[in-house]
Amino acid sequence: MARRGLLIILSSPSGAGKSTLARRLRDWDETIRFSVSATTRPPRPGEVDGADYHFTDEAAFKAMVRDGEMLEHAHVFGNFYGSPKGPVSEAIEAGSDVLFDIDWQGAQQIQESDLASHVLSIFLLPPSIGELRRRLESRGQDTPETIARRMQRSWDEISHWNSYHYVLVNDDLDATEDKLKTIVSSERLRRSQQPGLLEHVRKLQKEFEEPK
Repeated sequence: MARRGLLIILSSPSGAGKSTLARRLRDWDETIRFSVSATTRPPRPGEVDGADYHFTDEAAFKAMVRDGEMLEHAHVFGNFYGSPKGPVSEAIEAGSDVLFDIDWQGAQQIQESDLASHVLSIFLLPPSIGELRRRLESRGQDTPETIARRMQRSWDEISHWNSYHYVLVNDDLDATEDKLKTIVSSERLRRSQQPGLLEHVRKLQKEFEEPK
């Protein structure tokens, strides 16, 4: 039976494994697509419009927000970022899942949108704050100052854990991946995701009513 797609939100403090698990989820099912964000910042070398981002100017971006065409949006370091609603709605109706790697503020906006009934939100917690710091330091990508800022922001992120449908403690990456796959597989069977159920039940009722 055909189904509607899920709007899958993954959130976590930096270093809790969100990007790695998002990549593994797509490796598990290549039909899951990432949402392509719109931004007002200029393209960086090698970035492709429509693939990496939808690049636009500030006036056009603000018009999309005003007209209700953004699922979520934010102003970050002088530029606007947001998730256009149209492509996500089309994907959901076509039965394709769309994955969002966003923070709690973006998740909150989406869960208050008219696509909320298709949302599956999952928050990832670290096993400890010490382990969170160790993971950030082991990347070897950030300065001590950047790591300190990320750690300061981590509690604000963690404090919103209870606004998500599912919360997973990522103490073992493989085990968390298995749990994530189980959640997605189960949620695909949610009643709201199966548009053909009503017609099927009506068919069953009609068969009961037919003379034997």
